[in-house]
Amino acid sequence: MQFKEGTKLYSYEVQREGGEDIIYINYLGAPYVPSLSDSPKIMERTIDALIENPNISRVVFVQQKNYNYDFNETSLLLEIAQLYVYFVKQERILSQEKLITGHEQFFSQRYNEVFSFLFLLKQDPIAAYSELKKIIIEARIFFGKADARYKTDQANYIRFLEKIFELFEKTKLIQSALPYLKNYQKGDREIYYRIFKPDTIPNFTFTRIVSDLPEDAEIVDQYEIFNEDYDISLVTILRRKNEAKLVYHLNPPENSLTEEYNMLLNLARGVLIEHQPKAEEFTDTERVRQVFFNISKDLLQDLAQTKRIKLNYSDLNKLATILVRHTIGFGLIEILLQDKKLQDIVLNAPISMTNIFVRHQDYDECSTNILPSQEDANSWAAKFRMISGRPLDEANPILDTQLEVGNIRARIAIIQRPLSPDGLAYAIRRHRESPWTLPLFIKYKMINPFAAGLLSFLIDGSRTLLVAGTRSSGKTSLLGSLMLEIIPKFRIITIEDSLELPVDALRKLNYDILRMKVRSALLKTTAEVSADDGIRTSLRLGDSCLIIGEVRSVEAKALYEAMRVGALANVVAGTIHGASPYGVFDRVVNDLGVPATSFKATDIIAVCNPIKSPDGLHSWKRVVQVSEIRKHWKEDPMLEKGFVDLLKYNVEKDELEPSEDLINGDSEIIKDIAANVKGWAGNWDAVYDNILLRAKMKKEIVEITEKTGNEKILEAGFNSLSNHAFHKISDEVRQEIGLPLSERVFPEWQKWLNSQIKTKKF
Repeated sequence: MQFKEGTKLYSYEVQREGGEDIIYINYLGAPYVPSLSDSPKIMERTIDALIENPNISRVVFVQQKNYNYDFNETSLLLEIAQLYVYFVKQERILSQEKLITGHEQFFSQRYNEVFSFLFLLKQDPIAAYSELKKIIIEARIFFGKADARYKTDQANYIRFLEKIFELFEKTKLIQSALPYLKNYQKGDREIYYRIFKPDTIPNFTFTRIVSDLPEDAEIVDQYEIFNEDYDISLVTILRRKNEAKLVYHLNPPENSLTEEYNMLLNLARGVLIEHQPKAEEFTDTERVRQVFFNISKDLLQDLAQTKRIKLNYSDLNKLATILVRHTIGFGLIEILLQDKKLQDIVLNAPISMTNIFVRHQDYDECSTNILPSQEDANSWAAKFRMISGRPLDEANPILDTQLEVGNIRARIAIIQRPLSPDGLAYAIRRHRESPWTLPLFIKYKMINPFAAGLLSFLIDGSRTLLVAGTRSSGKTSLLGSLMLEIIPKFRIITIEDSLELPVDALRKLNYDILRMKVRSALLKTTAEVSADDGIRTSLRLGDSCLIIGEVRSVEAKALYEAMRVGALANVVAGTIHGASPYGVFDRVVNDLGVPATSFKATDIIAVCNPIKSPDGLHSWKRVVQVSEIRKHWKEDPMLEKGFVDLLKYNVEKDELEPSEDLINGDSEIIKDIAANVKGWAGNWDAVYDNILLRAKMKKEIVEITEKTGNEKILEAGFNSLSNHAFHKISDEVRQEIGLPLSERVFPEWQKWLNSQIKTKKF
């Protein structure tokens, strides 16, 4: 809300927003920062406005920064306003009949006493409470000294005062103040600072943020989020009594701007809003943001000169970044996405009345101090419609898309009415800036080195593989790490409805990769090609590894066509929801309509699931099972022993263990791989040695990282270099002795690794 220039000071407007009535009171031009806690006049003015508007749920003081008092704080004042009206209009407590019962000489004094109470009630309710207490005490003292002829009249007056006091003491405001009244002195407003803590909303945005740390909370952790040197946010993790969720308290750069800088941003925003990009321009968001950043800098510089405000280079960049964020960007959502420790961001409906929730890698689910506005939520939805080219309306109440801002990538899921009866809601999944790698997963214990070695071996063996799991179990991240195990000389085609796989990162590593974007399974008609047509088209695009973002619907039949065509030639892999190998079979065959015999085209199913702590407060992502699908069964692979575990999670040891079948060489899939490799056919020891070699290498990378503290060794760039060195050294050893044995390959690879560490060529 912004008042027009020339709007009368202290005037107000009531607006209906997001299912609530909000009163905006104009303090633009006031020579002070408006505060209920500071000023008796402001409190009186606010209560007067609430008397005229009894259905208000929020009060906002509008200045260069807006000061928002939420529903709980507003309800305290509403109750006082209603009580005032009750006393004056219904009870008529200043009337002669209420104050005296026959002795008119007492009327003037009693009128003045009650009037002083009423006068204070709107300006300083706590002082009014103290004053009323004092009046009652003095009335009782007078009663003790009064002549018998005045006793009845005075007793009636005392009962009248006690009735008022009883009603007043029950109000939530007085109940909140009672614990702090021990050393209270009349006129001291310090207690109000404990009760009224407004959220601040800079005038250039609508999203509210609670600045003060909760008094009843202890600090668990604190760290900074860096976007640029001039754009730093502070995160404080807090634990509150009697609450299971921790609090993620964000203090962004927007929150610490001076009034002058807020004014500049408010003026600049008004100009830029008139020049919003067209829908077609949003297809290249990075270019549009850069253009707007440059325009913002020029505009802010001009405004600063006009207003005679000093603006150094660092502050200019800072303000321009904030301005872009709150005009064509996504506001504080972008700052949350800059936090590498966040995995999910959730905005529940009704958005304007619900704090944002986040999932933190160290602290699980947390509530935040951020309250988005309906205006911002609507604006973001419009931008996501433009970016995706997909509809979001009552006929299409679901939108799946993605957001890319610089290195930040996120998957966006939006729902609206009628599916969400309370309006817009968002679920945002933050992707890692660079792809996950198998060594990274070892570090975070999602897999162990042996599992990494086995998965690397299976990818090199061109198997068909499904990564299964529940929601938020790490399926797509694991699939992305397996793509890095594909030798770059092989072409890769990815098929996704929401772009989550690390295609751009692999392209920068010189992978031969083609991305295909298909229609979401949730949409019936758009200009996009369906997923099943996309898969069939990929088979006409030449010899390639095929990676499916997620198997959701009818495209499953086309995928199994691809698996049968691609078997023993190239990797075919994808993700699917399912908590076990049989769960995947049940979904593919019974839900998605793939013939049971076609399911045999699946070679491997890797299952990811979260593991919870006994107290239920913590969870960790783990690969809990790697199974092969044998081909002898006819109807039910569970009953006919078609699923054979290669790796199984040991919950006590918190790691995957090889099964007896794998250790003893009884794996048909691995034997099939070996059958096509000279020197491995019938030589289980050599095959197992190669799996152990890969495991040893991945483990060595993690251990070197721990010793050197160089986290880059775990990343995709070095992972790609390491895999290339491994294949090159293996080929050299094979040419020399016939087999790439671990005892020869590993020392050579280790020399290469040490040389890379010394020369820092990564």
